[in-house]
Amino acid sequence: MRHKVRVGFSAGSEGTAAVTSEARSSKLSRVCCIGRCRMAPSGHEGLWTVKPGCPSSIMGKKSRVKTQKSGSGAMAVVSPKEMMSLIAELLQKCSSAAASAGKEWEEYLQIRGLVERIRKKQKGMSIVFEGSREEHFPDLMSWAKENGASCECFTVANFGKEGYGLRATRDIKAEELFLWIPRKMLMTVESAQNSILGPLYSQDRILQAMGNVTLALHLLCERANPASFWLPYIRSLPQEYDIPLYYQQEDVQLLLGTQAVQDVLSQYKNTARQYAYFYKLVQTHPTASKLPLKDCFTFDDYRWAVSSVMTRQNQIPTEDGSRVTLALIPLWDMCNHTNGLITTGYNLEDDRCECVALQDCKENEQIYIFYGTRSNAEFVIHNGFFFQDNAHDRVKIKLGVSKSERLYAMKAEVLARISARFNMGQEELRYYLLGERAINKIFTLGNSEFPVSWENEIKLWTFLETRAALLLKTYKTTSEEDRSMLEKPDLSLHSRMAIQLRLAEKQILEKALACGRAKRLYFQKNLEEGASLPCYEESDIALLENTEADAKLPVILRKVEEGQEIQVDEDSPLLNGMKVVYGTNAEANGERDQDDNVSTDVNSALASMGGSSQREEANPSASRTEDEPKENTV
Repeated sequence: MRHKVRVGFSAGSEGTAAVTSEARSSKLSRVCCIGRCRMAPSGHEGLWTVKPGCPSSIMGKKSRVKTQKSGSGAMAVVSPKEMMSLIAELLQKCSSAAASAGKEWEEYLQIRGLVERIRKKQKGMSIVFEGSREEHFPDLMSWAKENGASCECFTVANFGKEGYGLRATRDIKAEELFLWIPRKMLMTVESAQNSILGPLYSQDRILQAMGNVTLALHLLCERANPASFWLPYIRSLPQEYDIPLYYQQEDVQLLLGTQAVQDVLSQYKNTARQYAYFYKLVQTHPTASKLPLKDCFTFDDYRWAVSSVMTRQNQIPTEDGSRVTLALIPLWDMCNHTNGLITTGYNLEDDRCECVALQDCKENEQIYIFYGTRSNAEFVIHNGFFFQDNAHDRVKIKLGVSKSERLYAMKAEVLARISARFNMGQEELRYYLLGERAINKIFTLGNSEFPVSWENEIKLWTFLETRAALLLKTYKTTSEEDRSMLEKPDLSLHSRMAIQLRLAEKQILEKALACGRAKRLYFQKNLEEGASLPCYEESDIALLENTEADAKLPVILRKVEEGQEIQVDEDSPLLNGMKVVYGTNAEANGERDQDDNVSTDVNSALASMGGSSQREEANPSASRTEDEPKENTV
């Protein structure tokens, strides 16, 4: 029996790292499972939050090793004062308050216009590598072998529409260890601290708070260093990516009306804000001015670094295994995605990343790995590809409870537990929050085996049916029109992905609409026939669908932050592919209320109903498992 430490992500956790310890036999001794990570807009100061993601399967174009020349054959000459003025304007525009509803596209166009002005003045100033990307793969393989990586049973190959990937050079059995990469080959936050970036890292709070920002600048500094240890890896990276940061304006416009467009616009805005901040820092900060970026730090450079990290970063344990850190993992990040299970871990004893085969692989077949339970919106926005056979695709929608609602506090508490039962009335809320065995009864919420009431179920499914129908009306094209557009042979890759994502959203909503209608009719029939509600017993609790550790803990009334996401199992038949995001609505006048103390409001609501809060009897320290990491802001 060996001791196995797992650091990973469960479905629907949205990036919460859960550290567990278990004794079991394993092919990997003292292994930490790697949670795939991606960078996403935090929605605050333009920084990034870490969530499960994966390496990109769409690779880039040719590159050259020299400073790019402008169309006239000479490098662009830009006045430092003029450039700083544009940078200041961009920073101010991107740092302003979020655009009001319906104005996001207008804001995006304004920001993009400023960025394009900057890019035009920086034309020819980026440093890229000579030769095609494919020409650098032999050096990558040699470098990996020289530094202790396993390279005997595969090679890098081009798989057409899937881009570059790993091809088996012999038969590989499922669960066979076929790839390992030692720590010294990884680019990590720690290696950044020990590099030329170290002095700035020790002084800049953004770098200290956000490891993915650090990795992006680390990558740029090493790219500019002709003697960098990681140069064989950096040369093998795509020169361009297929995430929306590289889309033309007309490609982005194809996503208007989709549920994913807000994340696309935020990604662009946050990247522009980050670039403006670091450009100003590099030009003015005494320590930053010593970096090799001072004379050559273009928006295209930063976009490339951001995209490289966004599509490739992963969490690994630190050397002592006490915490996790971010890393780029050479060679392994060439693997493409397919459905399955995560088969990559980190061996603390041998201090290396290890990957076992997901499935049997014959000689000359492509070796796949599983990136995680990501939706196609996440794949498109953060990885640059659309996965046609995605078993975990879903659409994110928002459900709200107005703070002006009389029972707001109680509904907010119930929503914090499960968002599928938001139509309950006063008596039903009392039943689940008070009285005999209330703690047990709360866990039946969200379980389709135990409806709150036939009336509530009818309201619930009517709401979801109506919501899906309304969302479908926001799209500017029909599903049939999208399918017709996808048949055009001259459609660009980015336009095709945008339309594929748009169509996939509609298909999920159409299924949800049909599911909601069928559920509504079913519960209406039960109500009309006077059918009895299913009753639970104490012994039923262990059999409920919600069996995670914190689902067994007492209900503790706590504050629910506005915009907090309430996760619903994406595989649950309840919503049929719809992911619920809970958020509170502002008052009718459009002004946001001051944060209320939900616990106090619940106590008041209960008192007015003749009940009393159970808070004092509960143990606050046992109310939840480890909280999700909070977004870092400055």
